[in-house]
Amino acid sequence: MTSKKTIMLPSEELPVIHEVDVTVVGGGPTGIAAAIAAARNGAKVLLVEQRGFLGGMGTVSLVPAFCPFTDHIKPVIRGIGLELLERMKASCRPEFRQDYAEQLDWVPIDAEVLKRVYDDAVLESGARVLFHTFIGQVIMKPDRSGIEGLVVLNKSGRSIIQTRYIVDATGDADIAALGGAPFQKGGDAGELQPGTMCYLLTNVDRGRFRQYMQESGDNDQIPKAVMLAQHNGDLPPGRKEVSGFAWVSDYLVGVNFGHVFGIDGTRAEDLTKAAIEGRKLVEIQVKFLRKYVPGFENAHVVSTGEQIGIRETRRIVGDYMLVQEDFTSMRSFEDDIARNAYFIDIHMATSKEQMQIRHLPDGESHGVPYRSLLPQGLDNVWVAGRAASADRVVQGSLRVMPNCFAMGQAAGTAAALCTSTGGTSREVDIRQLQRLLTQQGAWLGEIASSLGV
Repeated sequence: MTSKKTIMLPSEELPVIHEVDVTVVGGGPTGIAAAIAAARNGAKVLLVEQRGFLGGMGTVSLVPAFCPFTDHIKPVIRGIGLELLERMKASCRPEFRQDYAEQLDWVPIDAEVLKRVYDDAVLESGARVLFHTFIGQVIMKPDRSGIEGLVVLNKSGRSIIQTRYIVDATGDADIAALGGAPFQKGGDAGELQPGTMCYLLTNVDRGRFRQYMQESGDNDQIPKAVMLAQHNGDLPPGRKEVSGFAWVSDYLVGVNFGHVFGIDGTRAEDLTKAAIEGRKLVEIQVKFLRKYVPGFENAHVVSTGEQIGIRETRRIVGDYMLVQEDFTSMRSFEDDIARNAYFIDIHMATSKEQMQIRHLPDGESHGVPYRSLLPQGLDNVWVAGRAASADRVVQGSLRVMPNCFAMGQAAGTAAALCTSTGGTSREVDIRQLQRLLTQQGAWLGEIASSLGV
């Protein structure tokens, strides 16, 4: 094996540009909720995001709709996440508000509206934001029990953020991994769920599409069209379902369709390959839609995702790892900080495999324990969202945006509590945390009755 060439860089003295209580790294739903929660609870907060806007997969990758907030009977994800969903709806055009006023599941995302909603909500909380910034290195505490600084890189150069606590909301556990925390990635053979290049189409006819679906009287009409196109060579083999047509208006629709396989979202080379392949696949898909699906005859691509949508990379090894039995038995925990009712949704790693989908009964959910946010080996870092501690099966359920809001709110609230006490992430008073979360709108199921709120 040939070793890679290396170059020794000289030591350098870097300026400290921020000194804060809590640094939230990553501006997706997890980071947004964490920053708002920490700031509302009194911490001095900085949210660092590599792009020029917030929103994560919903804005960066144009994932077209929010996954369900309910268990089909009641909202399970409440608090900051539900507040932001309603703010987006209220900020959209009157027709959108009318269409989705009562809807909490699969609400389409108007990405440009959502960007502004997120900006406003984070700044109103008192948190500060730093866009266009990457974290390239961490500075460990002298005893290596945690992280006390982040080396950042942006157009201003290299500098340091000194911080007491960190919420890793990168989705890939980037900060925890830099800090040496153990993690898992993919399946037993290292396989990863594929990525999807989502996109936005205009010049489509929702009325004509609805008429086509009603006249056919067959909910499988689109999968049948996909299979026919695959048989005719107009689509590549693989996914049969169009995961989502999310109608922002009668002439504008977001599309989640197809897979790009063999992509590791922690590698820039793979993300580059996926971007190029994804855009080529969109061209093929749009030709299919124009030819096979009424209402899409004149469809025009407005935008593709800035980055391919990523479903799976690292999962931390936390103080507790959620496993499949916890999901299927709908288990609750003494240290629950959220509930999850979304189905297990594991996309096949190759075009020859089948998707794995498993649902909970209507009205049921399982708990998400605080310990699943705590990476082993680090005492001042929370990893919330897609990279929380879970086996691969449960990660296929836990990874979606509403759940990320809930976990982010819990992590940010815990970080604020630590700011006031000076304790570590493992010294948080769980009952106090649960009480605060419940008072601030989160839903923790039956445990709430024992909290006196």
